[in-house]
Amino acid sequence: MKTASKKELNNGAKCKVIAGTHKGKSGIVQDMHTSKTGAVTITVLPANGVRFKTLAKNVELK
Repeated sequence: MKTASKKELNNGAKCKVIAGTHKGKSGIVQDMHTSKTGAVTITVLPANGVRFKTLAKNVELK
């Protein structure tokens, strides 16, 4: 698997977090946002239904 790029990430894509606080969790991408500094954050919806936010650079597509 490969680390996700902004072009490949879109709503409904399945992903797995490979680094950071939520490492090991997986789910479906729901929302993307690019900050003023250029960091891309995404909201992930796992199977248990409790959404979390993480950086796109810490995610790989399934």
